[in-house]
Amino acid sequence: MTVFHPNCLPILIGSLPVDEHQAAAAMVWQATPRIPVWAQLPVHPEEGMVPQFAPGMPGLRQKDDRIFVDSSGDGFETELAAFYEDYLAVTDGALPLETSRFALGDETAGGLHVLRKQIPAMDPKPVAIKGQVTGPITFGMGLKDDQGRAIYYNPNTRDAAVKLLALKAAYQIRIFKDAGCPVIIFQDEPALAGYGSSEMISIAAGEISASLDEINDVVHAEGGLSGIHVCANTDWGLILETAVDIVNFDTYSYFDRFLLYGGQVKQFIARGGMLAWGLVPTGSAEALEAATRDSLVHRWEGQCNALVALGVDREQLLAQSLISPSCGVGSLSLAQAQKVLALTRDVSAYIREQR
Repeated sequence: MTVFHPNCLPILIGSLPVDEHQAAAAMVWQATPRIPVWAQLPVHPEEGMVPQFAPGMPGLRQKDDRIFVDSSGDGFETELAAFYEDYLAVTDGALPLETSRFALGDETAGGLHVLRKQIPAMDPKPVAIKGQVTGPITFGMGLKDDQGRAIYYNPNTRDAAVKLLALKAAYQIRIFKDAGCPVIIFQDEPALAGYGSSEMISIAAGEISASLDEINDVVHAEGGLSGIHVCANTDWGLILETAVDIVNFDTYSYFDRFLLYGGQVKQFIARGGMLAWGLVPTGSAEALEAATRDSLVHRWEGQCNALVALGVDREQLLAQSLISPSCGVGSLSLAQAQKVLALTRDVSAYIREQR
């Protein structure tokens, strides 16, 4: 694993409520210059969680404003075979990833290319760079086939989706590698908040772990660090037992649930895993309005003490911690988003000053 000790630096989730990527990049730079993230702007439909990463998927079709996978059409098997030919060509080194179907273009990931162009002029230089993909469960449950069924339920389309996302993660690491610092790739998995619900009852834990770890493994093979972000409660034991390096959780609203997995958290920290504490509330306008730097620091200190009481080493915990919003801010007002980013920056700075 790439060695990285963030020491409570701030980090962001990708989405922002603006419509222009230069403005988004300026917001990121003001809040998290040491770990910049490329921004996702959901005001543009093509930058939604599924459309942003869907190009390259075999059988992908668009009808009106809806995209879907035509997996029962006559040409699907041919498209699937061509997909695997491209996948093998890239992984074998016969086809450049940067010019393959797995690249992320300006039309769906403009923020990535804005950040790539800005990095050489950054002063101070970043200590890490963050990218992201929509996680395979969220992507696979959100993208439907021609019958309206989630593609994650079909082993063929599920496998293609996981491999598509894995190489889109690898693409980001490769284009940022010249920055000379670790590249962090988060898998954004809001759908895992529904794990165990009736909608996902037929999905086995082993399938979820395998999907997440296929992407984790590709990120590691490229020299990157992998993260998983879930913006509500989930089966944290499942997440902590994957090969992930960073677990990003909503500690503002769900720390008590996270603490139920204290033994696994302790093991995760001991093996070098990092926690990105989603401390700044984004899900409640009232909670955000009431939040201050000092109130959030006080809340976090109590939560750290709870983990230390379980046997987690305090200094190791602080060295392997990041401070983040509880979720992305793409659906908030601009003023709310600005407050979230400012609190994330200021809480992190205060914690680091007090160490």
